[in-house]
Amino acid sequence: MGRGKKVKELREKMGMNRREFSEYFGIPYRTVQDWEADKRELPEYVLGLMWYRAGIEKKVDLTDDQ
Repeated sequence: MGRGKKVKELREKMGMNRREFSEYFGIPYRTVQDWEADKRELPEYVLGLMWYRAGIEKKVDLTDDQ
């Protein structure tokens, strides 16, 4: 699965729309949109940090497949 799809999967597991997701992480809306459309490359470490924060703050279960 590509990183763009993983961002979308994380966002959906968190129960957020793109606007809420971008505000939660402090990432521009357009960047999130471009990541999900695979128009912009998302660094693997950023994706990992996003999953980590979401798990620590109990937004997702970290035992889920990433």
